[in-house]
Amino acid sequence: MNDRRYYTYLMASRSGVLYIGMTNNLSRRVREHKRKEADSFTARYNVTRLVWYCSFSRPQDAIALEKKLKGGSRADKEALINEENPEWEDLGPSVMEAE
Repeated sequence: MNDRRYYTYLMASRSGVLYIGMTNNLSRRVREHKRKEADSFTARYNVTRLVWYCSFSRPQDAIALEKKLKGGSRADKEALINEENPEWEDLGPSVMEAE
């Protein structure tokens, strides 16, 4: 039986820059964003706050949602965040703590 989880997630900078990603290890991925481990979009724009995520048992579902969100409007992304995290609090510490 496969207990692995897959995640679609949204990261944000303090100035409101958004990043959408997919991973099979959310705590590791959030840590990488926070440490700016790669010369990447998130490092360049200081996108270090996890503001929304969704968990799946199948990678195809996480990938499909990632693609849908990337194709959607900024207003749609903001509405999704505001629905579950209206203060745009950084959920990263609680995710990393839960490892």
